[in-house]
Amino acid sequence: MEVAVLNIEGKDTGKKVVLNDSIFGIDANDHAMYLDVKRFLAAQRQGTAKAKERSEMSGSTRKLKKQKGTGGARSGDINSPVMVGGARCFGPRPRDYSFKLNKKVKVLARKSALSCKAKDGQIIVVEDFNFETPKTKNFVSLKNNLKIGDKKSLLVLPIENNNIYLSSRNLQRSKITTASKLTTYEVLDAQALVFTEGAVEALNKIFENK
Repeated sequence: MEVAVLNIEGKDTGKKVVLNDSIFGIDANDHAMYLDVKRFLAAQRQGTAKAKERSEMSGSTRKLKKQKGTGGARSGDINSPVMVGGARCFGPRPRDYSFKLNKKVKVLARKSALSCKAKDGQIIVVEDFNFETPKTKNFVSLKNNLKIGDKKSLLVLPIENNNIYLSSRNLQRSKITTASKLTTYEVLDAQALVFTEGAVEALNKIFENK
């Protein structure tokens, strides 16, 4: 698949870049994408929820009433889970929600997500660029020139660029990442996927032996 390369002013440079069919042209595997997105979101969870159980309560352990002869149910101490203000049975404890996913499944999920975006025409390729100083105005102009100013966008760079990152940091619907850190969730979450020429080459090298 060939895509025209634009400059930061949104104009066609006359160059074209070939998107590798083994990355951007496969049959999407919905289940692999589901698993990888689920893994990503699970890893974001803090897992710090905690409720006190019976052994952790500080109330008195005195038996509230005699075992028999009251005509009511048996009752233990004030910390019993059936009492108002008592402990909680099987409450949440701090835990790690992340889980392992095979490398081949994660690779398949990313390729599937990229193929979906390519099929829907949501991939834009721009020539490599840099900002002299971090300015949000420059990044807003870039998005407007590419006609994605009102869309949730993801810009993929070959390597980290501090000036570009700082220029986009204040914009809620704009994210920056590198080819090596690209995730299935970020690809699917974006309405417009913008690659630099260098990022396309870097992505080809990453998936070359996978």
